[in-house]
Amino acid sequence: MGVKAALPKYEIYFYNTVLCLAMFWATSWISEVSSSNINRKTFKSSVKPGWHYFGRRMDTADVEWVMWFSTFREHILFALSGHVLFAKICTMLAPQHRSLVYMAYGLLAVWTSMGWTYVTLILSHCILLYSISLVKLRWLCFVTGLATLATFKCEPFVSWQADFVEGDFELRHILFYGGCGFTIMRCMSFALENCERKEGNYSILELLKYNFYLPFFYFGPIMTFDKYYVQANKSDLTRKEREMWNISLQGLIHLAAIIVVDILFHFMYILTIPTDMKLLKHLSDWAVVGLAYSNLVYDWVKAAVMFGVINTVSRLDHLDPPKPPKCITMLYVFAETHFDRGINDWLCKYVYNYLGGKHDNVLEELVASLCTFGVTILWLGPCEVVLIWAFFNCFGLNFELWTAKFFSMEPFASFEMAMSEAMSRRIRAIFNMFNFWTIVLYNILALNSLDFAKLVAKRLLLKGFPITTIVVMFVTYCLIQVIKESERRQALIDDPDPIPPAPVPPPGPVSGTATAASPAAAQPVVEPGKEKAE
Repeated sequence: MGVKAALPKYEIYFYNTVLCLAMFWATSWISEVSSSNINRKTFKSSVKPGWHYFGRRMDTADVEWVMWFSTFREHILFALSGHVLFAKICTMLAPQHRSLVYMAYGLLAVWTSMGWTYVTLILSHCILLYSISLVKLRWLCFVTGLATLATFKCEPFVSWQADFVEGDFELRHILFYGGCGFTIMRCMSFALENCERKEGNYSILELLKYNFYLPFFYFGPIMTFDKYYVQANKSDLTRKEREMWNISLQGLIHLAAIIVVDILFHFMYILTIPTDMKLLKHLSDWAVVGLAYSNLVYDWVKAAVMFGVINTVSRLDHLDPPKPPKCITMLYVFAETHFDRGINDWLCKYVYNYLGGKHDNVLEELVASLCTFGVTILWLGPCEVVLIWAFFNCFGLNFELWTAKFFSMEPFASFEMAMSEAMSRRIRAIFNMFNFWTIVLYNILALNSLDFAKLVAKRLLLKGFPITTIVVMFVTYCLIQVIKESERRQALIDDPDPIPPAPVPPPGPVSGTATAASPAAAQPVVEPGKEKAE
């Protein structure tokens, strides 16, 4: 079945209607629970006074969101605004040296915020991995990089390195781990790219310019060295048509998303409610399922906004940063599941695609996925929840390949070839809806807690069976069909069906024959893509 398989319009309208009604119904349950339990004792630590315009309290359970857009927004805006200002001046006066100015400003900002001892620690890691990269052995670069990353995940190395940070402020812990972790990943990217270079070596100055680019330094996303090196050193800084308009529009969209999320936090406490297991046991199945789904959607919005703000700044610097993560609403296969596209691109380039090849061999795919999730566990920090999350996601990724291999054999392949494309799409959507909820449950485990994931699974599969299970799966089926329709339309835009050539009229003895045939040949040919859509 191709991605361009179409369904009747009335069927798509029905799916959209069911989906909107279900979303509205689940939202009403969550809003009611939030309003009726606003004074619970367990809510006092995270539900605090919000905007006085609404006269309601606000969910502040997500420390990262509060840090970015409430507590330290002035500091972050000041640092990024200074970067944009200095970068613009340098681009106008000496564009060939702009990457040096980025490095100098980044070094100064890190020195000011964390102290010279922290800068010394970062430089020592850069020098270590640069020295290893000169040997040009991939396995040695990997071993050294992962061993260095492990020093930030286990004692006594963590405490010893944390003492290099001067001062005691609220953001110190986050900036320390963020700066060090992303530095190691960037240095590994540099070392691996240096191994691939046929002649000579990159200079250590290129590594420092790459690492101390301020917008990416503390919070990412990671941009692999080969892409950054080409984009930061290109001489042609002319912009495409309407590029500044698109950058401004993206900035306004991110600002609107921040405001909308802050408003919703006054009416739906989607982050605080899952921490109260006593309250969750008394909620309806719809409220629990809606909470699970809304938590994943929120985490995607947070990642998209945070990386989007940084990406907007980097696009002003004539860079093409990693795209924002794919919305969880659009995911129904494990191969596309990620919340940080920068880390995902890094892992795919240096581990997953390098070991997995074309991803059609079961054994190679298993080895590649195990190694990929092994690095991911080290990046996130080994613990029980991360290990369980990695195991299930790794299994899901491989199970997709095993299932695809199995159903590509006879007699299944003949069955699918015999049925229509629309029917094949419907049958595939039935399998995809189970896949969707496994993705939701596995990621709820990482974002919330093991207890909350168990409760959602129990309500969905055991306690709520059969009514809740059937209804939720039907709504999920409608969601999958809406996603597939969106993918079909995008595929028609990206790769439109070819227009068949006009029929050549047969040669006639009289010139009037050809003249009479030419108006018929000049008639516009209807695009098959449009016929298929109808």
